[in-house]
Amino acid sequence: MPKILHFADAHIDMANYGRHDPQTGLPLRVMDFLKSLDTIVNTAIEEQVDLVIFAGDAYKDRNPAPTFQREWGRRIIRLSKAGIPTILLVGNHDLAPSLGRAHAVEEFSTLEVPHVRVVDRPTFLKPDDLEGIPLQILALPWISRSGLLANLGIRLEDPAEIYTQIEERVSELVDRWLERADPALPVVLTAHASVQGATYGGERSVMLGGDLVLPGSLVRDPRLDYVALGHIHKPQDLNGNGHPPAIYPGSIERVDFGEAADQKFFIIAHVERGVTHVDWRELKEIRPFIDVYLRLDTQEDITNQLNDALPDSDQLENTISRLVLDYPRDWEALIDETSLRQRAANAFEFHLVKRPRIEARIRLPEDQAFSSLTHLELLDRYWRATHTDVDSFEDLTALAKDIIEDAKEEPSN
Repeated sequence: MPKILHFADAHIDMANYGRHDPQTGLPLRVMDFLKSLDTIVNTAIEEQVDLVIFAGDAYKDRNPAPTFQREWGRRIIRLSKAGIPTILLVGNHDLAPSLGRAHAVEEFSTLEVPHVRVVDRPTFLKPDDLEGIPLQILALPWISRSGLLANLGIRLEDPAEIYTQIEERVSELVDRWLERADPALPVVLTAHASVQGATYGGERSVMLGGDLVLPGSLVRDPRLDYVALGHIHKPQDLNGNGHPPAIYPGSIERVDFGEAADQKFFIIAHVERGVTHVDWRELKEIRPFIDVYLRLDTQEDITNQLNDALPDSDQLENTISRLVLDYPRDWEALIDETSLRQRAANAFEFHLVKRPRIEARIRLPEDQAFSSLTHLELLDRYWRATHTDVDSFEDLTALAKDIIEDAKEEPSN
């Protein structure tokens, strides 16, 4: 019975909070991620797993600094020296935007690191490809639209159909692989992708309207024995208690406040034909995030309202904390920011996000009527009037455009 360790979405260079360690020179937040990665590597070696599957996204972007590549490489080399076969699936954050450019984990292939296999294109791996492990692996790295358009001959005449065609091609490919698979050996599907029915976390890496979404039926196919997924940061099993388990273990550390309440895991899976036992291993020593929202509706004792909204100082110690404050703009002078920051002095990092409420008015030129504007033009004026931040503005506009286009295509009753 092969014993697999499965993890994903390491993003080890997420240095968006905090200071640098004076001894190593590394950002302290990067050290948080590396500590989780060390726990995973230590477990693989100590428990003598047969195979490690990393389901994509080693870094936060496609051009990691050499220092971060060094730290990632040190951990992977430990697995190599321990003789543990390791599969590194290429994720969307690892992949270069242009065809022909190297991806972020390509050095392991270039240097032919023993026991480490980088998968950057759809691949069917058999026991001979896995150092004799009695296992078959169907591997789907991040599928870029441009790459498949070039390789599959899909035409750009109808952009709305592109992802549908790609999904169909991927499903056909996996089905062909399953037909060729040895029925006596267990089959594992690993993919860095979104899957229909998955619950997204708060990560910004999943952009509305821009993802290839694989059908849920693909990962619930009973011919599979385990599905090792990456890309979505929220831990979940897409097949409940059914077979096969179809698991997103989630990211190995909290990436942002959208994941403040999420626990973090990696997976030990004992896989055999028709039966798989899954052990969720919690990463317990990750840094706490505290996210508080407060709406001020009365001017009475505002300082106490603010202090009462936050946990005690000892509970804030070493946390990454945020207080989002919603209040009438005229009360700005009543907010004692100094007192708040003193209360949160023991936090690793504290963010005060002020959201003054103002009356948003959309003004049009005298010679222009609302009825003369399209839906998207009206939305554009609304986003600007409400001072929506640029990233949200672009995402919401793209989503609105998709919804409007879908509505136009729906047949009327």
